[in-house]
Amino acid sequence: MKRPATPVALAAHVALRAMAGVAVLALAVLTGVILGETPLPWSTVWAALANNLWNAGLPVDPIDQGIIWAYRVPRTLVAAGCGAGLALAGVVLQALVRNALSDPYLLGVSAGASTGAVAVTIMGVGAGAIGISGGAFLGAALAFGLVAALARAAGGGPAQMVLAGIAGSQLFNALTSFFIAKSANAEQARGIMFWLLGNLSGVRWPDVTLALPVAVAGFLACLWHARALDAFSFGSDAASSLGIAVRRVQIVLIGAVTLMTATMVSLVGSIGFVGLVIPHAARFLVGPRHGRLIPAAALTGAVFLIAADVVSRMLIPGQVVPIGVVTALVGAPGFALILIRGRVRG
Repeated sequence: MKRPATPVALAAHVALRAMAGVAVLALAVLTGVILGETPLPWSTVWAALANNLWNAGLPVDPIDQGIIWAYRVPRTLVAAGCGAGLALAGVVLQALVRNALSDPYLLGVSAGASTGAVAVTIMGVGAGAIGISGGAFLGAALAFGLVAALARAAGGGPAQMVLAGIAGSQLFNALTSFFIAKSANAEQARGIMFWLLGNLSGVRWPDVTLALPVAVAGFLACLWHARALDAFSFGSDAASSLGIAVRRVQIVLIGAVTLMTATMVSLVGSIGFVGLVIPHAARFLVGPRHGRLIPAAALTGAVFLIAADVVSRMLIPGQVVPIGVVTALVGAPGFALILIRGRVRG
């Protein structure tokens, strides 16, 4: 008979898993810094990183130094933060809505965030009182509230939530297109349309100081409520019977999802399928318990979006493909597999 693990053994196991996750993430970040449009030798990358991190004083061409430290490093870190944040948002929504097809993109949250960001940027909504991230947050919150109200009016089931999300996405996408057509000039319209497909080319170090703290805060909030998310997977009544403050937890988690989605959309545009496919991939690796699923989804999402960004920079020589195109090329087949598995199980 197998003896139960001691607390010390469990702690050691958790620490080992955490170190392995950090090592995988560090390797992914390093890969994202090394690979890109301009081939650079590993020795140059290492020298540039050493100069900025430890003042090593190694000889590096100023252009190469700028490419590595001012462009590739922040781009890769923002990709990691966005991938983790969107994956966590998908995990939370799939548990709260109890629908395997729920994610910020499908439920209209990303579309609402895009509309809010464009309204602030192009229409001047807020008269400078709120920034792009604030506008995106308000748009995302409005979109989720509208979708939730429509789903409740239609019966409140998981299927109604997804259908309401599709309707909400179309509505806010239409509003975004209207704002662009009404107020943007040709150059602005081209830049915004490219950004809406997912674009990391413009991110710099100030964006890192926004993306990573939001992703970490969202991760901690989700992990703190891991037990509640396990209960929500069986319905709000089951969660209430276990002594969980259903309304308070829902507000906190929906707020975390809205904040993460709005922040990432304001930085890099609307990137689809990350919140849909990554939670299922993580669930396949570690199971449905959210205590394990949340760290696995955050790590998998970060690594996936870093890899997608590398592919977007190298897929067509001399041209950067919008990262949303790359995630869709992977996510669409994943979406189809989810549908087929659901049919087989049903």
